Amino acid sequence: MIVSTATCLAVVTINYAVGAGPAPGSGQGSPAIEVAHLTKRFGPAVAVDDVSFTVEQGEIFGYLGRNGSGKTTTVRMLATLTRPTSGQARICGADITDARRVRRLIGVTMQEAALDEAMTAGEHLRFVAGLSGLGRAAARRRAEEVLEVVGLSRDAEVRIGAFSGGMKRRLDIASALISRPPVLFLDEPTTGLDPQSRRAVWEEIRTLQASGATVFLTTQYLEEADQLAGRLAIVDAGAIVAEGSPRKLKADHGRTTITVAHNGVAGQIESTLKGDLLADEHLATDGSGRTVITLSSGTGGERALELLARIQGAGISPTHLAVTETSLEDVFIRLTGTAIGVGASGSDGASGSDGASGSDGASGSDGAPDGTGGEDRR
Repeated sequence: MIVSTATCLAVVTINYAVGAGPAPGSGQGSPAIEVAHLTKRFGPAVAVDDVSFTVEQGEIFGYLGRNGSGKTTTVRMLATLTRPTSGQARICGADITDARRVRRLIGVTMQEAALDEAMTAGEHLRFVAGLSGLGRAAARRRAEEVLEVVGLSRDAEVRIGAFSGGMKRRLDIASALISRPPVLFLDEPTTGLDPQSRRAVWEEIRTLQASGATVFLTTQYLEEADQLAGRLAIVDAGAIVAEGSPRKLKADHGRTTITVAHNGVAGQIESTLKGDLLADEHLATDGSGRTVITLSSGTGGERALELLARIQGAGISPTHLAVTETSLEDVFIRLTGTAIGVGASGSDGASGSDGASGSDGASGSDGAPDGTGGEDRR
């Protein structure tokens, strides 16, 4: 069963239905997330560096980067948990400076799940539902619904301490679904999970999108970004270095490689193709004597066929032929200079207070102050 999630336009109706009171929506056609020049500094260190992007309603938007690249700090700003140093952002048309309004529109799972392991899954979700304003009967019904969504119905009365890492992650996602938010922030939801559990979470994320949710997904897993995200931003040192669909990023920043071996005269392919190569195409010989032709991915597929036809037309019969398309990892390395597994394991910014006064939030505001010292820097 898919339990539908509110869109930005339907959020008022849905929130009345669950007893949370009216929540603001935006005008028709408003993006789910709008970010303009968002920046966060921790003392002299820049954790998030002037990022701008838009996420449309109903899409999965990936935020791909190494540890320490500013992913978690970006989520915390958009979720009203940390105030930006500068810049603006809106969630379904609601400005993030209005924490009360924004929090009615979002569900959030952070890297560290906030779960009481002495409680059962059902108890935890009923507690969360009660905090969302539901009465006892409505809270029980809603807990049962979201347990079914994440495939944990049969484990409702099992204590959370007995759950595997993957089950805890799915329960954490269920917690974020209680109020039927139109926008979900999932901060590295599969970090530390085994491959089977990771794929189970992927299926839950696809189900959420199918139900109408907008998903903002941070990840350091290239395959995860490639498999799930309709569009993604590649971030490095707090800044966005490229944005687009995985396919477009590969086309714009990747390479297609053709490797050919043959029994003809040495240098025959080179002399045949010499006048056919474009300015950004390269031809070389590898250590085993095979010819390697490198093309830009933007011209890759059809261009490879053209050159292969030219080779065969010259009477050259390949004994080995391989065409290798670029991967998202190739793109990441090309744009950032290093593989995604290389980077700081610690933090987005230097330790210290988040603001001159040592507290990020003024008293009386609906958003909690950071109060995290140097810990909110991922």
